[in-house]
Amino acid sequence: MPLDWSPLVEFLRTHDRPLLMTHIRPDADGLGSQLAVHSALTALGKKPRVAIASKLLPRYTFLDPQRQIIEDFKPAAFAECDCVVVLDTGTWNQLGDFGDWLKGSPVPRAVVDHHRTQDDLGGLQLVDTAAEATGRLAYEIIKALGAPIDKAAANNMFMALATDTGWFRHPNATAATFALAAVLTDLGAEPTKLYEHLYEAAPLARFRLTGVALERLQVRAGGRVAYTEIYLTDYAATGSVPGDTEDLINYPRGVEGVEVGLVFIEQPGGGTKISFRARSLVDVSKVAEQFGGGGHRLASGARTNLPLPETRDRVLAAIEAALRGE
Repeated sequence: MPLDWSPLVEFLRTHDRPLLMTHIRPDADGLGSQLAVHSALTALGKKPRVAIASKLLPRYTFLDPQRQIIEDFKPAAFAECDCVVVLDTGTWNQLGDFGDWLKGSPVPRAVVDHHRTQDDLGGLQLVDTAAEATGRLAYEIIKALGAPIDKAAANNMFMALATDTGWFRHPNATAATFALAAVLTDLGAEPTKLYEHLYEAAPLARFRLTGVALERLQVRAGGRVAYTEIYLTDYAATGSVPGDTEDLINYPRGVEGVEVGLVFIEQPGGGTKISFRARSLVDVSKVAEQFGGGGHRLASGARTNLPLPETRDRVLAAIEAALRGE
């Protein structure tokens, strides 16, 4: 069933200075949704602001080269905002320092998301796990508001839709997905330019880091699990940055016969980030939740406070147990 957007429409109509937020390490779905809703609310005479609580990855610089819209979150700089809309996440552990601020703030808030894993952030919660991307929900919000969709908003929502379906390769891409992609293209989205920006403009250092990840690729569970790992020293050795790890998960998942692909990434402040991708046999969101994370059935993430080797061993054991149906 489609979501009833009337509570959010009323929420946005009664607030003039919304702060649009997304998860840390913002991706194309989160950013695209923020920017599209920003365009629509601006057209309605509101004064929305877009912020992120971690660094903007270099691959997304093209979305706002002069950083005229996307701001770095600093509590004092957003005191005038009269409400918050969190897009593409509904969990505290995905909000970073912004989450700490939100917990202590009385500001009204709403969550718009499509992930299964949710916390109670307070306020409105509009979650549609059947949606292939939060970009679709952004489109529905804009239509419910009766706001115009300009070329930039169409482009941003197309980007969100395309990336969260693996450029229309994943099982969550349906006939409705292609129908919406057609609508957004008619409104001015430029798929070819988007694809070039996102996938055909990588710095050489990213390829070098990919080479390291491929060299470390290993399989377990009779070839049904593949994983690789990245250490902090790899960045200096290859000239890369942490954002260059974003697409590495596609390689272990792409090995023939693999049901679950994993990437373990050592974190600068200690601990380990884990990316999970599955085909059909395992709900990796349930495994990710065992390690403080979550997400979708076939695509999830988590982060532990443990060193990478210990995290790797524990996660692999949990995945193998899940494959056995335990």
